[in-house]
Amino acid sequence: MTRPLARVGIPGVPPRQGITCPYCFASVAPQRILFRCRGQSGRRQGCIPVLDERLAGYTGSTAGASLPPAFAAPGRKGRADCPGCGQPTGNRACPECHNPLPSAYCDSPGRIVALVGAKNAGKSTYIAVLLHELMNRVGTELDASLVACDDRTIERYKRDFARPLLEERRLLPTTPSAATGPREPLVYLLTRTRSRKGRFSRPRNDSLALVLFDTAGEDLRSREATDLHLRYLEAADAVIFLVDPLELPGARPGVLDAVPGPRAGGDDPGAGLPGGDPAGDPLDVIARVTEVLRLRHGTRPGAPLPVPVAVALTKIDVLRPGLLRQSALHRSRSGQGVLDLDDRDAVNAQVRALLHDWQAGQLDTYLGQQYADHALFGLSALGGVPEEGRVGAGGVRPYRAEDPLLWLLYRFGMLDGVRPEGT
Repeated sequence: MTRPLARVGIPGVPPRQGITCPYCFASVAPQRILFRCRGQSGRRQGCIPVLDERLAGYTGSTAGASLPPAFAAPGRKGRADCPGCGQPTGNRACPECHNPLPSAYCDSPGRIVALVGAKNAGKSTYIAVLLHELMNRVGTELDASLVACDDRTIERYKRDFARPLLEERRLLPTTPSAATGPREPLVYLLTRTRSRKGRFSRPRNDSLALVLFDTAGEDLRSREATDLHLRYLEAADAVIFLVDPLELPGARPGVLDAVPGPRAGGDDPGAGLPGGDPAGDPLDVIARVTEVLRLRHGTRPGAPLPVPVAVALTKIDVLRPGLLRQSALHRSRSGQGVLDLDDRDAVNAQVRALLHDWQAGQLDTYLGQQYADHALFGLSALGGVPEEGRVGAGGVRPYRAEDPLLWLLYRFGMLDGVRPEGT
């Protein structure tokens, strides 16, 4: 007989003041947000498209930058009349870069989650799988929708992530350095419908801005590149660090014999063995990011940062079964649309024990010193070892890939935490 679940008070992370653009990351007061004319469509009257030079400057191209004009207006209930054609519009835009701002993002306390990891951590694979899970299984479990905020995100996800990995079952290539050309972020709005207590209470929608960059390892190790290409870190409400366990000094004895030996680079799970990326030490990467966050928050040295941090060991499928048997990492989540806090504590303790066994205990120590709230995870995006540059015969079978994000949703007050009564 299973014990009933008791809901636990949510710790809560205060929402940001104002709105942060998920593209240029400017902090914008609500009254400064621009509106954009809806333009002409069929019989509807409206302004004709013109080149938006501010948007073209942001994207570095005039392609897709010819749009109906943007304008400033006080607006009521998220709508305003275009001064050019007089037609009402609810389309809004950032006053700094002129990218579109989704209405749900403007009307609710959006959150920006930064994803960070060195070259071999499997970021590209993780992005592809996490988004797919949120669009399907996990989204259904949470009664949540995941919607791309622009056409650029839709096209890049399909071209660079979903099509090669999920459809063609090819491993994703090593992420090129940002020095070879700028990359667009993937910007999504995750909206979850939650019921309220009370007879006459209406359901409410909570939104999370999920902004993901696929960043090369060398970009993270360069202070200048970090400032240029990871400015979103300064605006992040939370950070997910991906750590390749095979970059940790003592992990190799616990790795399956089928996993290939050291080789250079790559985001695929067969890469990243010791020697593959000499400068890819996870602690160095995390320390570099911590410097950026300290500048943003202005905390004194030694004071813990208020940003919640999830640190996930990727590719746990390559570990020997003996390390996972009878451990919290061997269990699957309940899938009930809540965060099982007993399971969370057990996984956290198991990963901490692995770090110390692998001579990487200083990673956990450093996180505890620098951050007021951090949690440890173990996951696998593919669920198995790849074969000759392709996904294994069993296909993509993610294991607990969503755990870090679910914990952050709990910290943001968007997901309930539960414990069996009596614990």
